[in-house]
Amino acid sequence: MARLKTLNAEHLQRWVQEAKIQSVTGNVLDRIPPLAMVNPRLFGVYICCQGEKTYSAGDTGCIFPLMSTIKPFALLYLLEHFGTEKVLRWVGVEPSAAPFNSLEQLVSDGGYPRNPMINSGAITLADKFPGEDGYSRSSLFYTWLNNLSGSELRLDAYILDSVRCNTSNKNQAIAHYLHQVGRINDVHLSIDTYEQICCLVGKVKDLAKLGKLLACESDAISSQHRRIVNAVMLTCGLYEASAEFAVKVGLPMKSGIGGGLVAIAPNQGAIACYSPALDSVGNPVAGLAFMETLSQQLQLTIFT
Repeated sequence: MARLKTLNAEHLQRWVQEAKIQSVTGNVLDRIPPLAMVNPRLFGVYICCQGEKTYSAGDTGCIFPLMSTIKPFALLYLLEHFGTEKVLRWVGVEPSAAPFNSLEQLVSDGGYPRNPMINSGAITLADKFPGEDGYSRSSLFYTWLNNLSGSELRLDAYILDSVRCNTSNKNQAIAHYLHQVGRINDVHLSIDTYEQICCLVGKVKDLAKLGKLLACESDAISSQHRRIVNAVMLTCGLYEASAEFAVKVGLPMKSGIGGGLVAIAPNQGAIACYSPALDSVGNPVAGLAFMETLSQQLQLTIFT
């Protein structure tokens, strides 16, 4: 089997250029102005292998909001702080066939969020973060991540203000329903915390470093918690497209509407992409094309 650390730099450059072509089939998010103004043809990739070896190509200097790519790490954070039994009382691990912001599915499930990778699950978990207010909660969270991974995440006030000015009515409705059925304690605090952690920004290097926390054994993170997060990413991380790309790529992945995409190659490393043009599901088009090529060419799939 080929390995991630055997990647050829020339091949990487070619696969990046091939993936960039796919961006013309997607569109940047238009609801949030800072995201709507981004060049949809941007593409950057950063790979952190087990040990110290790294690869990078493309527009790696771009700073972007992590948005939903932060969700696996929110799950990891709470698993580490509260344990598996308590966290899985708050959210499930069942895949969803509905859009990531579906209130209808939440209602049909009686208010128990299907999984932490969709908005209802992430808002529920945001309600449980340590800290007195949204700012302290997000600060404690990204400081913990930066200390563990060596990333340089920070909260972007401009993007946060834009998100607040263009707040999602669907997220508000989800939070009110979660409160109504007793799943969260405070609607405002849950939404505020959720929006702040989604507005953490970094480069693809930072996202890859976060991914390495899930890819490689470490004394700092429970192996059981890593396995749980990776399993949920594989089955739920790309929303309705999760099963399709479990077949095509065969790696745990998580996308975000900010253009981020992170993939975990267990015991090998993590791959992070930035490509802001999205498909109809909300996944980065070029990022997924690149991941499919990389996985198939290096035989990275976890299924043998």
